[in-house]
Amino acid sequence: MTVRRTRLRAAAIGGVVLLFAAVGVVAAMGFGGGGEDRAQAGTTAPATATVTRQTLADSETADGELGYGTTRTATAKLSGTVTALAATGSTVRRGKALYQVDNEEVVLLYGGLPAYRTLAPGMEGADVAQFERNLQALGYTGFTVDDEYTGSTADAVRDWQEDLGLAETGRVEPGRVVYADREVRVESHQAAAGDLTQPGQTVLTYTGTDRVVTVELDVDDQRLAKRDAKVAVKLPDGRAVDGTVRTVETVVQPGAAGANGQSGDVETKIEVTVAVTDPKALTGFDQASADVTFTVSERRDVLTVPVAALLALAEGGYGVQVAEGDATRILAVTTGLFADGRVEVDGADLTEGMAVVVPT
Repeated sequence: MTVRRTRLRAAAIGGVVLLFAAVGVVAAMGFGGGGEDRAQAGTTAPATATVTRQTLADSETADGELGYGTTRTATAKLSGTVTALAATGSTVRRGKALYQVDNEEVVLLYGGLPAYRTLAPGMEGADVAQFERNLQALGYTGFTVDDEYTGSTADAVRDWQEDLGLAETGRVEPGRVVYADREVRVESHQAAAGDLTQPGQTVLTYTGTDRVVTVELDVDDQRLAKRDAKVAVKLPDGRAVDGTVRTVETVVQPGAAGANGQSGDVETKIEVTVAVTDPKALTGFDQASADVTFTVSERRDVLTVPVAALLALAEGGYGVQVAEGDATRILAVTTGLFADGRVEVDGADLTEGMAVVVPT
């Protein structure tokens, strides 16, 4: 997706460089830090702009997609026959089945660490603690939630397996659970009841349950992607709603296929998920586009002038040429934030409402 830039720092610097040619003119005409230049009779009055006091924001707008966020896959780790799948569009919560293999449930649990090994008495690790937290949340007791898989844990697992109709082994095979951060929405089926499945085969895809806006940024724009940062979202119907950056992930995508049909170089992108303050505002928009504006920095109640009004001074730094009736004078200024074609300025004698010369 293409980022449409509203920040004009590069243009601003370019404008300043062009104005360096004016330095010799400024010095030759005798413009000092506070000198005056009386306009000659018959000359055309210079174009001017007004010094304004405003809030200046360094922001960028990117294309976003309305939906349910990142799509993830549930991949089989068991060989057998798919006998049932949770319905597309349905919500699956902790302890409930995403699908069944050989008529036995593969259930959803909450956590960020994928199931990668069989858990059994004597094992230790973060995956043990993650599983035990889920077991406790499902109402099973008699064990301590820690990173050790004990005999007491195995007893609770047998009770869990009995309730699921599984063989009561006291061991947890990685193919029997799928971990997600929270409840999920089934997006699509990649297999059908009756299909044979084997490890590595995609069974279904799922997303989060909340409507969100997903934005894909280039790596160069990673500075925009700050978790919990406030953003503005413009919906397809023109309404504007407030949003907050919920997640920021680096994703690797295959490049476009070449002429010989082989995949091109992979691309690295930054995927940003934005939650809006009023989720109901997103109702009715499926797979639609939205504009998301990221504000990197903001300066409130500052004096600003057009970037083109800046002059590079012979003695160093910048100034503006203030027009006062038939006379002009140069005031030295300190620059701040550049945004939207204007620049924050501060000077000892600079005040709101002054007219500054802008080259035509």
